[in-house]
Amino acid sequence: MDKYIFVAMSGARESMRAQAINSHNLANASTVGFRAELASVATRSAGEGARSEARAFATINENGWSRAAGPLQTTGRDLDVAVEGDGWIAVQAPDGTEAYTRAGDLRLDATGAVRNGAGHAVLSDGGPLTIPPYASLVVGSDGAVSIVPLGQGAETTARVGRIKLVKPDPAQLERGVDGLFRLKGGGDAPADASVRIVSGALEGSNVNVADAMVRMIELARQFDMHMKTLRTVEDNARNSASLMRIS
Repeated sequence: MDKYIFVAMSGARESMRAQAINSHNLANASTVGFRAELASVATRSAGEGARSEARAFATINENGWSRAAGPLQTTGRDLDVAVEGDGWIAVQAPDGTEAYTRAGDLRLDATGAVRNGAGHAVLSDGGPLTIPPYASLVVGSDGAVSIVPLGQGAETTARVGRIKLVKPDPAQLERGVDGLFRLKGGGDAPADASVRIVSGALEGSNVNVADAMVRMIELARQFDMHMKTLRTVEDNARNSASLMRIS
């Protein structure tokens, strides 16, 4: 009897884990540059020895993240940028380390530092990128930022920095709990001149909302099936105990 209980219990637990991953993806369906988290099911042995050979349970493995590009959304805003194809924008994480994101919803803080929508400082080739007061601004496809200084004419256009763009091997990237990506084992990726960005646009989340909703229903049904199995086992145990008392 304990074998059925163990299998049903582990199945219900892992269904809840899968539902949490799916719900997290669905909650970020409108998050700029979000990469959907992937998960798969694997069968694990409950232990070693003859008493546990028939006991197995399902586990949810986090298989990283989806590399599919999100839809491009034109905004016309000067500081909105979207990475074309493979590549990442380098930012400074809250712990001071270099990290990577696809979120290009950039803005200036009170000191002129460039930050994305999550508040992470955007890096240039020489540290955090800052922009002085300007009359107009242009972000080139290579990440170069040029401005016309405030109160000056177009003939004074000057480049004030370049957004650091990188293209590490996706297999070497891992997502942190803060949603930013980093190189496995630490370190900084070198700037890659082949990475291109589109100004006046943002990359949307690559979460497929319809698929995520269908998955949510499937996981809810799976959980319900496991709970019904537990109730059936409980009923069988109660009936067996009644028969033993009668005998």
